[in-house]
Amino acid sequence: MHPKLIDLMIFAAGFGTRMKGLTDLIPKALIKVGNKTLLDHTLSLQHKPNMNIIINAHYKHFLIENHLKDNPKIKVSVEKPSIYETGGGLKNAVPKMTNDTVFTLNSDSIFKGISPLLLLEKAWDPDSMEALLLLVPPCRIIGHTGKGDFSINKGKKIDRNETGSVYTGAQIIKTGRVCKIKLKKFSLNLAWDEMLSERTIYGIEYPGFWIDVGTPSGIKNAEVFLKETQLNV
Repeated sequence: MHPKLIDLMIFAAGFGTRMKGLTDLIPKALIKVGNKTLLDHTLSLQHKPNMNIIINAHYKHFLIENHLKDNPKIKVSVEKPSIYETGGGLKNAVPKMTNDTVFTLNSDSIFKGISPLLLLEKAWDPDSMEALLLLVPPCRIIGHTGKGDFSINKGKKIDRNETGSVYTGAQIIKTGRVCKIKLKKFSLNLAWDEMLSERTIYGIEYPGFWIDVGTPSGIKNAEVFLKETQLNV
Protein backbone atom coordinates (compact mmCIF):
# COMPACT_ATOMS: atom_id res chain seq x y z
CA MET A 1 0.00 0.00 0.00
CA HIS A 2 1.15 3.53 -0.72
CA PRO A 3 0.52 5.72 2.38
CA LYS A 4 0.60 8.95 0.38
CA LEU A 5 -2.24 7.81 -1.91
CA ILE A 6 -5.13 9.27 0.04
CA ASP A 7 -6.60 11.87 -2.35
CA LEU A 8 -9.74 10.93 -4.26
CA MET A 9 -11.37 13.15 -6.90
CA ILE A 10 -14.96 12.33 -7.86
CA PHE A 11 -16.28 13.96 -11.04
CA ALA A 12 -19.87 15.10 -10.49
CA ALA A 13 -20.14 18.39 -12.37
CA GLY A 14 -21.91 17.13 -15.51
CA PHE A 15 -25.34 18.24 -16.68
CA GLY A 16 -26.67 14.69 -17.12
CA THR A 17 -28.13 15.47 -20.53
CA ARG A 18 -28.62 11.77 -21.33
CA MET A 19 -30.90 11.45 -18.29
CA LYS A 20 -33.61 13.52 -20.00
CA GLY A 21 -36.21 14.74 -17.49
CA LEU A 22 -34.57 13.09 -14.48
CA THR A 23 -32.00 15.85 -14.13
CA ASP A 24 -34.36 18.79 -14.53
CA LEU A 25 -34.45 19.29 -10.76
CA ILE A 26 -31.35 17.50 -9.47
CA PRO A 27 -27.80 16.84 -10.69
CA LYS A 28 -27.12 13.38 -12.11
CA ALA A 29 -24.97 12.42 -9.13
CA LEU A 30 -28.03 12.60 -6.84
CA ILE A 31 -30.20 10.24 -8.89
CA LYS A 32 -30.95 7.11 -6.91
CA VAL A 33 -30.08 3.56 -7.88
CA GLY A 34 -31.76 1.28 -5.38
CA ASN A 35 -31.95 3.27 -2.17
CA LYS A 36 -28.66 5.14 -2.62
CA THR A 37 -27.68 8.06 -4.81
CA LEU A 38 -25.09 7.52 -7.50
CA LEU A 39 -22.77 9.77 -5.50
CA ASP A 40 -23.18 7.62 -2.39
CA HIS A 41 -22.51 4.45 -4.40
CA THR A 42 -19.28 6.10 -5.57
CA LEU A 43 -18.32 7.30 -2.09
CA SER A 44 -18.71 3.74 -0.81
CA LEU A 45 -15.76 2.69 -3.01
CA GLN A 46 -13.19 4.44 -0.83
CA HIS A 47 -10.87 1.79 0.57
CA LYS A 48 -9.08 3.78 3.25
CA PRO A 49 -10.63 5.49 6.30
CA ASN A 50 -8.48 8.61 5.98
CA MET A 51 -9.11 9.52 2.35
CA ASN A 52 -9.16 13.19 1.38
CA ILE A 53 -12.19 13.34 -0.91
CA ILE A 54 -12.86 16.17 -3.36
CA ILE A 55 -16.03 16.29 -5.47
CA ASN A 56 -16.36 18.75 -8.31
CA ALA A 57 -19.77 20.29 -8.94
CA HIS A 58 -21.37 22.79 -11.28
CA TYR A 59 -24.97 22.08 -12.28
CA LYS A 60 -27.18 22.70 -9.21
CA HIS A 61 -24.05 22.43 -7.10
CA PHE A 62 -25.87 23.67 -3.99
CA LEU A 63 -27.86 20.41 -3.92
CA ILE A 64 -24.64 18.37 -3.84
CA GLU A 65 -23.27 20.63 -1.11
CA ASN A 66 -26.46 20.18 0.88
CA HIS A 67 -26.37 16.40 0.36
CA LEU A 68 -22.88 16.35 1.88
CA LYS A 69 -23.59 18.71 4.78
CA ASP A 70 -23.21 15.88 7.32
CA ASN A 71 -19.81 14.98 5.86
CA PRO A 72 -17.80 18.17 6.47
CA LYS A 73 -14.50 16.45 5.66
CA ILE A 74 -15.57 15.99 2.03
CA LYS A 75 -14.52 19.01 -0.03
CA VAL A 76 -16.64 20.36 -2.89
CA SER A 77 -14.83 22.09 -5.76
CA VAL A 78 -17.46 24.30 -7.41
CA GLU A 79 -16.81 25.26 -11.02
CA LYS A 80 -18.08 28.72 -12.07
CA PRO A 81 -19.26 30.22 -14.32
CA SER A 82 -18.98 27.17 -16.58
CA ILE A 83 -17.97 23.54 -16.28
CA TYR A 84 -14.22 22.95 -16.65
CA GLU A 85 -14.41 19.38 -18.07
CA THR A 86 -12.34 16.53 -16.62
CA GLY A 87 -8.86 18.00 -17.06
CA GLY A 88 -9.83 21.50 -16.01
CA GLY A 89 -11.88 20.14 -13.13
CA LEU A 90 -8.94 18.12 -11.83
CA LYS A 91 -6.57 21.07 -12.21
CA ASN A 92 -9.00 23.35 -10.37
CA ALA A 93 -9.22 20.89 -7.46
CA VAL A 94 -5.46 20.46 -6.99
CA PRO A 95 -5.21 23.11 -4.21
CA LYS A 96 -7.59 20.96 -2.14
CA MET A 97 -5.34 17.89 -2.44
CA THR A 98 -2.62 16.75 -0.05
CA ASN A 99 -0.31 15.20 -2.66
CA ASP A 100 0.54 15.34 -6.36
CA THR A 101 -1.02 11.94 -7.09
CA VAL A 102 -4.76 11.26 -6.93
CA PHE A 103 -7.38 8.58 -7.49
CA THR A 104 -10.31 9.60 -9.70
CA LEU A 105 -13.79 8.15 -10.11
CA ASN A 106 -16.85 9.12 -12.12
CA SER A 107 -20.14 9.45 -10.26
CA ASP A 108 -22.31 7.79 -12.93
CA SER A 109 -21.17 4.18 -12.79
CA ILE A 110 -21.29 1.22 -10.42
CA PHE A 111 -18.70 -1.51 -9.87
CA LYS A 112 -19.52 -5.10 -8.93
CA GLY A 113 -16.46 -6.86 -7.62
CA ILE A 114 -13.18 -5.97 -5.93
CA SER A 115 -12.61 -2.34 -4.95
CA PRO A 116 -11.38 -0.54 -8.08
CA LEU A 117 -9.22 1.77 -5.98
CA LEU A 118 -7.56 -1.10 -4.13
CA LEU A 119 -6.87 -2.86 -7.43
CA LEU A 120 -5.28 0.28 -8.87
CA GLU A 121 -3.16 0.89 -5.80
CA LYS A 122 -1.76 -2.64 -5.83
CA ALA A 123 -0.62 -2.16 -9.45
CA TRP A 124 0.66 1.40 -9.08
CA ASP A 125 4.34 2.03 -9.77
CA PRO A 126 5.15 5.72 -9.18
CA ASP A 127 8.63 5.36 -10.67
CA SER A 128 7.41 4.50 -14.17
CA MET A 129 3.76 5.58 -14.29
CA GLU A 130 2.19 9.01 -14.74
CA ALA A 131 -1.28 7.50 -14.92
CA LEU A 132 -2.80 4.07 -14.42
CA LEU A 133 -6.27 3.59 -15.91
CA LEU A 134 -8.76 0.91 -14.94
CA LEU A 135 -10.29 -0.64 -18.06
CA VAL A 136 -13.02 -3.24 -18.50
CA PRO A 137 -13.62 -5.47 -21.55
CA PRO A 138 -17.01 -5.24 -23.31
CA CYS A 139 -18.02 -8.71 -22.04
CA ARG A 140 -18.21 -7.37 -18.48
CA ILE A 141 -20.00 -4.11 -19.20
CA ILE A 142 -23.68 -3.40 -18.60
CA GLY A 143 -25.46 -0.39 -20.11
CA HIS A 144 -22.62 1.07 -22.15
CA THR A 145 -23.21 1.34 -25.90
CA GLY A 146 -20.18 3.38 -26.93
CA LYS A 147 -16.97 2.26 -28.55
CA GLY A 148 -13.87 1.01 -26.78
CA ASP A 149 -11.11 3.30 -25.55
CA PHE A 150 -7.81 1.48 -25.07
CA SER A 151 -6.01 -1.82 -25.45
CA ILE A 152 -3.55 -3.08 -22.86
CA ASN A 153 -0.21 -4.11 -24.30
CA LYS A 154 2.96 -5.72 -23.00
CA GLY A 155 4.01 -4.34 -19.64
CA LYS A 156 0.54 -2.82 -18.99
CA LYS A 157 1.19 0.06 -21.40
CA ILE A 158 -1.87 1.15 -23.37
CA ASP A 159 -2.82 2.49 -26.79
CA ARG A 160 -6.03 3.99 -28.04
CA ASN A 161 -8.26 1.33 -29.58
CA GLU A 162 -11.96 1.74 -30.46
CA THR A 163 -12.44 -2.03 -30.39
CA GLY A 164 -10.62 -2.43 -27.10
CA SER A 165 -11.62 -2.11 -23.46
CA VAL A 166 -13.61 0.77 -21.98
CA TYR A 167 -12.25 3.28 -19.49
CA THR A 168 -14.24 3.03 -16.25
CA GLY A 169 -13.44 6.48 -14.91
CA ALA A 170 -11.21 4.98 -12.21
CA GLN A 171 -7.52 5.83 -12.35
CA ILE A 172 -4.47 6.99 -10.44
CA ILE A 173 -2.90 10.07 -12.03
CA LYS A 174 -0.08 12.45 -11.20
CA THR A 175 -1.31 16.04 -11.40
CA GLY A 176 1.91 17.71 -12.52
CA ARG A 177 1.29 17.44 -16.26
CA VAL A 178 -2.35 18.46 -15.87
CA CYS A 179 -1.33 21.60 -13.98
CA LYS A 180 1.08 22.60 -16.76
CA ILE A 181 -1.70 22.80 -19.36
CA LYS A 182 -2.44 26.50 -19.77
CA LEU A 183 -6.18 26.17 -20.18
CA LYS A 184 -9.00 26.47 -17.69
CA LYS A 185 -11.40 24.16 -19.50
CA PHE A 186 -10.04 20.98 -21.10
CA SER A 187 -10.40 17.22 -21.25
CA LEU A 188 -8.02 14.83 -19.50
CA ASN A 189 -7.44 13.41 -22.98
CA LEU A 190 -5.06 16.31 -23.54
CA ALA A 191 -2.76 15.08 -20.77
CA TRP A 192 -3.31 11.43 -21.67
CA ASP A 193 -2.25 12.04 -25.29
CA GLU A 194 1.04 13.50 -24.08
CA MET A 195 1.55 10.51 -21.78
CA LEU A 196 0.71 8.10 -24.61
CA SER A 197 3.40 9.66 -26.79
CA GLU A 198 5.92 9.36 -23.95
CA ARG A 199 4.72 5.86 -22.93
CA THR A 200 4.08 6.86 -19.31
CA ILE A 201 0.39 5.89 -19.18
CA TYR A 202 -0.62 2.35 -18.23
CA GLY A 203 -3.76 0.27 -17.79
CA ILE A 204 -5.06 -2.76 -15.94
CA GLU A 205 -8.21 -4.80 -16.48
CA TYR A 206 -11.06 -4.83 -13.99
CA PRO A 207 -12.03 -8.46 -13.21
CA GLY A 208 -15.57 -7.66 -12.10
CA PHE A 209 -18.56 -6.00 -13.77
CA TRP A 210 -18.93 -2.32 -14.55
CA ILE A 211 -22.35 -0.69 -14.98
CA ASP A 212 -22.73 2.56 -16.93
CA VAL A 213 -25.57 4.52 -15.34
CA GLY A 214 -25.59 7.47 -17.71
CA THR A 215 -29.13 6.97 -19.05
CA PRO A 216 -32.58 6.16 -17.59
CA SER A 217 -32.29 2.61 -18.92
CA GLY A 218 -28.93 2.41 -17.20
CA ILE A 219 -30.63 2.98 -13.85
CA LYS A 220 -33.01 0.11 -14.49
CA ASN A 221 -30.19 -2.14 -15.67
CA ALA A 222 -28.17 -1.36 -12.57
CA GLU A 223 -31.04 -2.01 -10.18
CA VAL A 224 -31.88 -5.34 -11.83
CA PHE A 225 -28.25 -6.43 -11.83
CA LEU A 226 -27.63 -5.42 -8.23
CA LYS A 227 -30.79 -7.21 -7.09
CA GLU A 228 -29.84 -10.37 -8.99
CA THR A 229 -26.38 -10.41 -7.45
CA GLN A 230 -27.84 -9.76 -4.01
CA LEU A 231 -25.71 -6.69 -3.49
CA ASN A 232 -26.86 -4.55 -0.57
CA VAL A 233 -27.71 -1.25 -2.17
